Amino acid sequence: MARILITGGAGYIGAHTTHFLLRLGHDVEVLDDLSKGYAHNVPAGRLHQFRLQDQDRLAQLLASKPFDAVIHFAAFIAVGESVREPARYLANNTGGSLALLECLQQAGVHRLVFSSTAAVYGDPASVPIPESATLAPVNPYGESKLMVETALDWLARCTPFRFVALRYFNACGAIAEYGIGEEHEPETHLIPLVFRAIRTGEPITVFGNDYDTPDGTCIRDYIHVGDLASAHASALDHLLAGGHGGSFNAGTGQGFSVLEVIRAAERVTGRPVPFQFGPRREGDPPALVADSSRLQRTLDWRPRITALDDIIASAWAFDHHRFGPPGGRPV
Repeated sequence: MARILITGGAGYIGAHTTHFLLRLGHDVEVLDDLSKGYAHNVPAGRLHQFRLQDQDRLAQLLASKPFDAVIHFAAFIAVGESVREPARYLANNTGGSLALLECLQQAGVHRLVFSSTAAVYGDPASVPIPESATLAPVNPYGESKLMVETALDWLARCTPFRFVALRYFNACGAIAEYGIGEEHEPETHLIPLVFRAIRTGEPITVFGNDYDTPDGTCIRDYIHVGDLASAHASALDHLLAGGHGGSFNAGTGQGFSVLEVIRAAERVTGRPVPFQFGPRREGDPPALVADSSRLQRTLDWRPRITALDDIIASAWAFDHHRFGPPGGRPV
């Protein structure tokens, strides 16, 4: 088994991946400044709290143990916020990643799995989206990730460094046995916002109902966080076995509209979801659906939880654990 450093491992996807890898027998250390993540997401004794840009401390951590690879999640992720604060997103997401890569080169760590995003495609010409599609982000978040992918590609061309970048789509759901789930603050993801509307009775805003989609609302590929964790494990195995890397889409290959998610949540919870329509949100493409056949073929990975109702049910179980029944108090 390998010794792995996970940056951003106190966040939603990073924490699920941390628990998943520990159960596979890997030795995992987590680096997170807790600006977005939570210490309670990380198993005891494994958290190192500081920023990636603190290169002196990062160099000390990398020198303290012979890490075999790094899985890099640490980033800001809110699309709308990136449009309002582009410099902050580029400084954190791109600048922090470059600081990490510099330290990895100095420490002789030559394998990295990168948390990328479907936002690198911008508004795609067609869906499902293959990796060969034009890379044209329409928001600073997507651009910040694409810049990192470019840096990774050059490192792989010029040095022994190898990477896998997973361009994933809409992460969702939870794994009950880990006791963790989505806890973003502020929350921007659709499914937990739908649950909040159920709990509070305050309508969720659906941003745009005039897109060129069957019901006028945005379509996204919703991939269960457990399947994303297993995709990172498969990418790690691929690199440790000496495989060549590159960028891969991680999704289910099926898209659901915002209204379809709302109706599925009503089926799962047995409760109505209050909602209202609002204007389009800047930077939102009409449809993002993955062609993940290359990932499945190259890394021998398959999504296992693909039914929308099952994904929402796993998220609802965590929400119920966290807040109690609708109208209840947090536990």
